[in-house]
Amino acid sequence: MENIIKTQKQHIKKATELRKQAEQALKDSENRYKDLVEKTGIAILIDDEEGNFKYVNKRYAEIFGFSIEEMKKQSIQSRVYPDDVEIVTKYHNGRVNGKNVPSKYEYRGVRKDGSITYLEVYAEALKKGREIVGTRSYLWDITERKQSEKNIQQSMAALRKLLRGVISVIASVVEVRDSYTSGHQRRVADLARTIATEMGISQDKIESIRSAGVIHDLGKISIPAEILSKPSKLNESEFELIKAHPRVAYDILKDIEFPWPIARIIYQHHERMDGSGYPQGISGEDICLEARVLAVADVVEAMASHRPYRPALGIEVALKEIEKNKDSLYDPNVVDACIKVFKEKGFKFKTKGPLGS
Repeated sequence: MENIIKTQKQHIKKATELRKQAEQALKDSENRYKDLVEKTGIAILIDDEEGNFKYVNKRYAEIFGFSIEEMKKQSIQSRVYPDDVEIVTKYHNGRVNGKNVPSKYEYRGVRKDGSITYLEVYAEALKKGREIVGTRSYLWDITERKQSEKNIQQSMAALRKLLRGVISVIASVVEVRDSYTSGHQRRVADLARTIATEMGISQDKIESIRSAGVIHDLGKISIPAEILSKPSKLNESEFELIKAHPRVAYDILKDIEFPWPIARIIYQHHERMDGSGYPQGISGEDICLEARVLAVADVVEAMASHRPYRPALGIEVALKEIEKNKDSLYDPNVVDACIKVFKEKGFKFKTKGPLGS
């Protein structure tokens, strides 16, 4: 009997030691986890179903300028910028109710001093067994990143405004020199932009098309004025001079660091799908899309307008020309979009307006 009792005591002692070791191991593991979390700079928040804070770590409190104890007395809504409360609450309520809502999103928080902080959050439902009892969120302060993005956007806007001014000045030089095509570049740019928009081309490419359109005849400054205004058909040598104007423009613009490939677009705007264009004689997909759009707009505007050697032919004649020659000379998708903007969308050339508008 005594041996049995002694053995039981030994088992109990051993079990107690094992429990203490397990508890210490768990405590050590939790401490390592907490230490890792703090060092990585990740803010952690645990809240209940109503959005009341149950746990915040040191980093979370630091972001908002409170102590941990102060943060525990607050709720999600109390620290969210008013305009973002609705979406944050919607996601929280959806999550605790088991609905499929975004786990990762951004919102603005309000610090203790009233300043705004931008946060990126990853949130997940917190369960006890099968029951959802709240949420666990991991947050990152992205305020500096947002400010940098804003600064970049402002700088880009200022640069684009400056470039538009430069392009407008270049365009005015061409149009003052060639009175017969006054307004031609602006009208081509306007039509090309409208065609590109109808085609669903990206906004950046649309801007490049518009900008190239405004100065696409820059190379004509190298052509004698008497040739540009000649009231009769050009002879072969005169036409060779005309055909050189895309290359002249390219040589002038190629070293300017535009945010778009303007020099290349202008260089190719007289190329044709079958390779019969100039100055390089390239064809098909070798011609950039922007140049293919500009080519159609240029032809339509030129045919619809008065020239020294002929009266205006009109829009209907111009549209028949591009329809007849789509695939062979012009990109069919561009042609279809051009015809659509005139016949279905009511596009009309503006008779007045500032350069580059």
